[in-house]
Amino acid sequence: MTVIADNARAQAQDLLDFIDASPSPWHAVASCQARLQAAGYQRLEEFERWQLQAGGRYYVTRGGSSIIAFAVGSQPLLDTGLTMVGAHTDSPGLRLKPKPAEESVGLVRLGVEVYGGPILATFADRDLSLAGRVMLRNASGIESRLVHLEAPWLRLPNLAIHMNREVNESGLKFNKQSELPPLLGIADGTPAEARFRRPLAEALRVAADSLMTWELAVCDTQKGAFWGVDREFLAAGRLDNLASCHAALSALLAVEQPAQTCLVALFDHEEVGSESAAGAGGSLVGDVLQRLAGCFALDAEDLRRVLARSFFISADMAHAWHPNFPAAYEPAHRVLVNGGPVIKCNANQRYSTGADTAALFMAICEQAGVPCQQYAHRTDLGCGSTIGPIVAARLGIPSVDVGSPMWAMHSIRESAGVLDHAWMIAALTGAFRL
Repeated sequence: MTVIADNARAQAQDLLDFIDASPSPWHAVASCQARLQAAGYQRLEEFERWQLQAGGRYYVTRGGSSIIAFAVGSQPLLDTGLTMVGAHTDSPGLRLKPKPAEESVGLVRLGVEVYGGPILATFADRDLSLAGRVMLRNASGIESRLVHLEAPWLRLPNLAIHMNREVNESGLKFNKQSELPPLLGIADGTPAEARFRRPLAEALRVAADSLMTWELAVCDTQKGAFWGVDREFLAAGRLDNLASCHAALSALLAVEQPAQTCLVALFDHEEVGSESAAGAGGSLVGDVLQRLAGCFALDAEDLRRVLARSFFISADMAHAWHPNFPAAYEPAHRVLVNGGPVIKCNANQRYSTGADTAALFMAICEQAGVPCQQYAHRTDLGCGSTIGPIVAARLGIPSVDVGSPMWAMHSIRESAGVLDHAWMIAALTGAFRL
């Protein structure tokens, strides 16, 4: 029997609540803002002059889908450097096109683009809906509004096996252009675009002609849940990488008066390469660090000295050992769900971990009473990457890539361990208390 402590169960439930409230990157940032404001963090605007104080707690957003929060330590930056944790707010899936609606033999379906690398087959035969941001025209100009349609609006019905006899041998495959658009409803005689716009406008309580454009993701309507004989596992969409976002934010909020300055950076667009204004490949984290240093009268030389003392933890989910597919794993690196945080290594710098930074994270886990594991990908399989190498290269700081083990990464519904999430929060909290 797996014994799950009450605090670990509570933290996992809080994670599921966080994910349920965050069906898009813009919702994820809104969820983070609500928690930061409740904890007394002050919002900063990029277009305003910043005035920061030792002991102050702040956050800033960019594009509505990336956020950086930091607590200024009581000790000088030059003496301590910073501890930074990074993760990403986006998840792979389907995104609506700007003019998605089309009629096809009495039915209205919505054109989509594939965002990142989702397991497309997992979108079939599920209760789907939409979430994201909509740009509206109002009397004062343009307004951005979040929308989450929680009722099942959409569905991608499977083709019957009688018409796809090889599906169980060859796997379920979709032509991304012609076979992936989900069904919205029956054509009612109105233009297909109006058939889509009208209920969207009703959900926002605005006139249909005020809708200008949108960034909307197809999302699952099923809420997160515990599973397993002892409810030791959890299932939800977007565990990659909202679980890491939640763990990083929870750790930051747990350290109320740090001696060292602590920073959490949650970026959009990791799943598509991070090269954007709001992505880890953009200027956001560098801009924040320069302004942070400037507020304490540190010049460019001083900032380099601060970064030389700093440590970056890239938190992104890890591939857990799956007993049904043993050939997919490197034999000596089979990490287990509910076995503790995973240190991810790759000689070709797909992960940013070095022997020195791995040892430092091991020491952090040991001090926090947290078990940890090590992962390397099979040499004959392509290895994914993270924001770790990007941020480490741009800032020139020591970095480690870590993550909680999970199954079905990039499925519309992923699985992970209850204990692992509690351990990741404990490890990151320990890192902030160095």
